[in-house]
Order: sequence, then C-alpha cells, then structure tokens
Amino acid sequence: MISVLGGGVAGLCAATALAERGLTVEVIVPEGAPAPVSLLAGGMLAPFCEGEAAPAAVVKMGLSAADWWEAHGARVVRRGTLVLAPARDAAELDRFARLTQGHEWVDPGALEPDLAGRFARGLFFGDEAHMDPCAALATLRRRLEARGVRFHAGPARGRIVDCTGWAAAAHLPDLRPVRGEMLMLHAPGVALSRTVRLLHPRFACYIVPRGDGHYMIGATMVESARLGPVTARAVMELLSAAWTVHPGFAEAEITATGAGLRPAFPDNIPAIRRTGGRIHVNGMYRHGFLAAPHLAMRLADQLQEECKPCVSS
Repeated sequence: MISVLGGGVAGLCAATALAERGLTVEVIVPEGAPAPVSLLAGGMLAPFCEGEAAPAAVVKMGLSAADWWEAHGARVVRRGTLVLAPARDAAELDRFARLTQGHEWVDPGALEPDLAGRFARGLFFGDEAHMDPCAALATLRRRLEARGVRFHAGPARGRIVDCTGWAAAAHLPDLRPVRGEMLMLHAPGVALSRTVRLLHPRFACYIVPRGDGHYMIGATMVESARLGPVTARAVMELLSAAWTVHPGFAEAEITATGAGLRPAFPDNIPAIRRTGGRIHVNGMYRHGFLAAPHLAMRLADQLQEECKPCVSS
C-alpha cells in the first residue's frame, strides 16, 4: 500500500502514475485542509516560455506535459502562447526571444484579431497549450476513484508519498513559500483564443482564456509566507497589465480572486526527495502542471522496483 498525502496536482499525478503501474494506492486529504494552491494555477502548458527564467531541467520536464494531460482526460487547448510587450518595453521582448526557443516573430493581430493595431510584433510559441486546472484535477480524481483508489482523511496505512506542498516545510528545511495572486474576470467584450503573456520590467502578467468570455489573469510572484486575500496592489497591477493588452478588460467583472503559497526549493526545480522515511514530491514553484506528470512517472519507476510485493496486494 502507498499512501499519497495531498490532493493537489502533485498528489493526483503521483497517485495516477502509481495506480497505472498496478500499485495499491490511497489518497489522504485531511478534513479541513486548505484547498490546494494548484487550483489557482493558470493551467499553462508552456515549457518554452518558462525557459526565460527556469532552468533547462524544468523545460525538459514540461515537454511532454500536454500529451500526458490530454491522455488523462483533460481538455487541452493547443493554440500556443502569444508573448507581447508595449512599445516602450520592446527590449523586454528581444530579451525574452534570446532566452527562449520554439518561437517565431508574428504580427499579433494576425493571430488574435482583437489585438490588431495594438502591438507591432510578438513572439508566438506554437507548440504550447493551456487547460483549466480545476477541471483537469477533477477529472484525475474521478478516474482514480473509478480505479478503486480511496480518498479519505487518514490515517495513512502504507508507505508515505508526501505531496502536501508548503505544508511539508517541517520535513524539508530548504523549502520556501512564494505567494501568488490571481484574478478571474468576465469580459464578454474581449475575444482572445490563446494564452497571452505581457512582458513588463516590474509586473508581467498572463491572460488565459477559460471560455465564454472568462479569463484568468495572473500572477504575482512575491517572496512571502503571508496568507490571506489578494492585496489591492496586486489587483491594480494585474488589471493595469490586462488593460494594456486589451482595453475591453476595463469593463470586465471580477468574478473571483485567489492567493496561495507555492512551495519552492532554492533552485526552483521541482524534485523528488527522501527524508525521514517519507518520499516527497515537492518544490513545484510555478511549474506544477508542467512538472508533476514527469515527476509522477519517475516516482512510479522507482517504487515499482522497490515495492514489487505491493503490486496487486
């Protein structure tokens, strides 16, 4: 028996990979536990864009993420990522191009007619994708339950795989929190069909379409352990950036806000760690939906060898 602690993206991907190998798995989510921070994610499957700041290891982890999520029931929208910058920040776009691969220079209005005349040029990462993270995680849970995987509040009955993010800080001394804040907007006057990233020296943002005029706007990156609602500053900066992309966002309705603490290791690379008798899948930083499938399959490879007596027990 393997007890996976945590029902966020790391936990559900781990449980899925382990169950697919024939290992006996349970998923433990304590009563009253806060909602996983992964539910606030943008759901961008954008490994090449992440290469602007992320190590090459993260880019490599994410190359197969879209295929994995699609194979596991998620509705993956494969329309690429469009990266823009205001004219005054054109140097940011050139810098982004130098640090990334898998892109081409485009006329943004040719891809998104709503942006015609607003930006002279942009970078298009055609092999990237996006999805709704809440729907994707709900699908993983349904599929696990259909396999007979039990979800409960504990106690753990088997070998522990800890996927609890920042809650595992007591076991991982070098883990740190990175606060992220996001908005959900309803902007029926805006028509964007793919993820749009706006570059800015101080506050960049991304806009992810959710369908029917709904958009996720994210996300701040604050080195802080502060919990609580989004700040006024974050709302103003994110709305300002969204308005820069399309003035129609000025008339949008804010339908939801969210803030959470992303777990990160010093190098910002998600990893599998072993300590105190536990296996940890943690440090997802801003790469959870990109990296979790890759780490889950690595974990399954390891435990399939180590726990052969557990198979079909």
